[in-house]
Amino acid sequence: MKKLKTVTGFALIAILGFSSCQNELDDVQGENPNTNSANSTTTNNLKRTSMYDGSFDDFLDGASCSSILLPVSAKVNGVQISIFSQLDYQQVLSIFGQSNSDQDTAVLQFPFKVKLSNYTEATVTNQTEYNTIVNACSSAQASGQDAISSVNISFPITILTYDLNMQQTGRVAITSEQQLFIYMSNVSSSELYSVKYPISATIADGSKMIIYSDAELQATINASLKTEATKKEAAQNSKKIETILVNGKFKVDSFVNAGANSASNYKDFTIDFASNLSVTAVNLLSTTVNGTYAVSSELSVFLKLNFSGNGTFNLLNNTWNVTSFTNSTITLQSSTNAAVTLVLKQI
Repeated sequence: MKKLKTVTGFALIAILGFSSCQNELDDVQGENPNTNSANSTTTNNLKRTSMYDGSFDDFLDGASCSSILLPVSAKVNGVQISIFSQLDYQQVLSIFGQSNSDQDTAVLQFPFKVKLSNYTEATVTNQTEYNTIVNACSSAQASGQDAISSVNISFPITILTYDLNMQQTGRVAITSEQQLFIYMSNVSSSELYSVKYPISATIADGSKMIIYSDAELQATINASLKTEATKKEAAQNSKKIETILVNGKFKVDSFVNAGANSASNYKDFTIDFASNLSVTAVNLLSTTVNGTYAVSSELSVFLKLNFSGNGTFNLLNNTWNVTSFTNSTITLQSSTNAAVTLVLKQI
């Protein structure tokens, strides 16, 4: 009896083992809709989401497909600085932030090293070599082959494989973006694979997603790219609004709070925004109200006002959401109370 139990046990193990292998075989031989080849959309998606993301130092090099390997020296708006670590990035940002009406420039001094989107490193010895890298990045962006930084897959993940020549299944544990990039860059024409779902990812707005299929991965990427495009547009609009503010003088055309428009309280004041982020309001009697301002962006543009020493202007202290703007009018809404609105009109 004991012997029979042993034989039965071996048979059960063999059946379970065959069933497991058959399931993996089905996953990559075409019965699974997530089956992929070297040229599939999912391969391209996974390759782009796992590329090295060099966008974190774009303020320095202007190329999101690569990053500068430190240390490096540069002239930032004409000021010579040495950048030894990422902590020194603040020097660059501080110089850029001294004025919002000038053209910020960072001139890198050769030679220096860069890390490329394929995780390799290169030494750049002159501007011609660097232009080649920057132009290649521009071409990748134009053709939709640059890194997708708005979807960050959580590792590890498992790739189920099938060799068409050997008719053999396998699995690969992927533990990092670089490993995933290398795998997707080297999928052969005789290989099929499928991702073992579910996988999790963090998207552009910081939220976490559970993804159950290639189709859901594609939908997640599409949504995140749309969010990134909105952020980019907001960042561009924030610069436009800064220019409009600095180049003109304004009056309060409307200030609605609790249903009442109190713009008349400001009718004699001219509001002047300076490039050093200070703002001054002056009336016909030379009464001066000083303050500061800041323009920022996320999915939309925000104008933060902070006046001091005047109760009437203190009412304007708020972080305002820019709901619309032209070269002459900026319409604002309180970010904490949608019923409070402010319209600044150029004089």
